[in-house]
Amino acid sequence: MVTSLLPSTQRVLLRRLAVEQSENRVPSLIAGLVRDGETVWFDSRGQVNEAPSTTDTQYRIGSITKTFVGVLVMRLRDEGRLDLADKLDEYLPGTSLGNRSIGEILSQCSGLTAEPAGQWWERTPGGSPEELLASIDDGALRPTPRHQFHYSNVGFGILGELVARLRGAPWHEVMEREILRPLGMRRTTLSPVAPHAEGFAVHPWADVVLPEPAEDAGAMAPAGQLWSTYDDMARWARFVLGDTGEVLHPDTVAEMRVPGSVDDGPEWRSGYGLGFQLLRHNGRRLAGHSGSMPGFLASVWADPAENEAVIFMANTTAGVTGALGTDLLDALAEHDPRIPEPWIPRPDMDMGLLELTGEWYWGPSPHVLRVLSNGLLDLRLGHGRRGRASRFRPNGDGTWTGLDGYYAGEILRIGRDADGMPNHLNLNTFIFTRTPYASDAPVPGGVAGWRPAGS
Repeated sequence: MVTSLLPSTQRVLLRRLAVEQSENRVPSLIAGLVRDGETVWFDSRGQVNEAPSTTDTQYRIGSITKTFVGVLVMRLRDEGRLDLADKLDEYLPGTSLGNRSIGEILSQCSGLTAEPAGQWWERTPGGSPEELLASIDDGALRPTPRHQFHYSNVGFGILGELVARLRGAPWHEVMEREILRPLGMRRTTLSPVAPHAEGFAVHPWADVVLPEPAEDAGAMAPAGQLWSTYDDMARWARFVLGDTGEVLHPDTVAEMRVPGSVDDGPEWRSGYGLGFQLLRHNGRRLAGHSGSMPGFLASVWADPAENEAVIFMANTTAGVTGALGTDLLDALAEHDPRIPEPWIPRPDMDMGLLELTGEWYWGPSPHVLRVLSNGLLDLRLGHGRRGRASRFRPNGDGTWTGLDGYYAGEILRIGRDADGMPNHLNLNTFIFTRTPYASDAPVPGGVAGWRPAGS
């Protein structure tokens, strides 16, 4: 595949992939990196049907399936068909989970059991949605706080049925119509379509393999049944990064990447948004999902800040280390870092914004307001100090809306003196002035004037 990376970088990436496949005895392993919407590197090791796998070889992607279900739910939300605060009983009555919200189930903090009742669902034929819902009794709830992260495959079986009930068609048909076709993902399917890999378990103490079954999971299919290819997963990574086509508004996808629950270990490294797994690594904030089914492992991780993503797929039950994806991203950053574009003055700058720039004070604390190259305003603590920082988007009526940070969603209004010059910023009752507690601005509580201590 054509790549824009340095040959030395390609060799570093290939070696990392080759070591993973060889030392962990993976029958076949493929991986690639996406930067700025294009695959900049792809390679594979091992064989599928006595030939190297390609970008068109299908692998089972396991729980990456959940991200598609999450998008279907968010489409219903954006259409006004449901609200994330709605209780499950409003749509699927009769389960012990009925008082939990759609948002809690979607962000893995409903307290629902991880696995369905009965045999190991990933290796046995699945039952009907009615059977799944009937099995969710009091024993299916775990004694964890409602707001605590607890991963549940069952929850996504429920969400798949929720989509089916509201759309009047099986969830996978809805997915095909509403996601896969619009995005051109023709090789993502519920069952394998050749060319595809066979799933294996590798013996821990000998170089032999055991074929794994690939049963239809029935009502649990929304938790992990899909098959896909590298090419389709690269398109899905671009979707997670914000290249959403007409499927969802990019703001909705950004909402899905916001933590709804966190896996509270020694440090906050992983969590869950609205259908997306989240991971923090070396300053990166990654969104996507890992996938595991008998005979297969896969991952898609996207970094919106860098507009980069990593994908890997393997046909083994266990053995691929969780660090493979982040190691490949680290190698890309180290050996082929971005070269910044040359800075040039903005030709279409709204010169009226210049009067807003510079230093403002919230109480005695200095802040700096500047205009970004994309026309947004950026407000943050001055003098290199760390603290609250937000960007603001114009609303067209002289006000601005916060996009991120502490002031996300809050309205910034520009206050002016009798001559029309900006003399204060009103940010959700916080008043910023040109000098600390300026007397010509409506500072709450009034301003008595500065004086020496003790006077």
